[in-house]
Amino acid sequence: QVPLVESGGGLVQAGGSLRLSCAASGRTFSTYHKGWFRQAPGKEREFVATITWNGAITTYTDSVKGRFTISRDNAKNTVYLQMNGLKPEDTAVYYCAAKSGSYSLSYKEYAYWGQGTQVTVSS
Repeated sequence: QVPLVESGGGLVQAGGSLRLSCAASGRTFSTYHKGWFRQAPGKEREFVATITWNGAITTYTDSVKGRFTISRDNAKNTVYLQMNGLKPEDTAVYYCAAKSGSYSLSYKEYAYWGQGTQVTVSS
């Protein structure tokens, strides 16, 4: 069973918006740090945004600062990524992930993953 399930991806024109959701399946991750990562064809998976377990700290890669917002609702066991001002270079498969322990921006330290949702931005 996949522990995390993403939704909300799709095809959008440049300048448009999408809201990704990531719901936990089969277990609770309310005390876990959460992150959104993306992977474009032929490229390594990269950090997009992360949030601490209590939502007190959020971190963004430079290319999405001011456009994307990560948030979480622990009562719903869900993390969100609001994406505004989308650009063609944002096109990728977006994954959410969870980790316990120390806060980290590195995808290699996240143990629990979803299957990903495709985001395609046309110019």
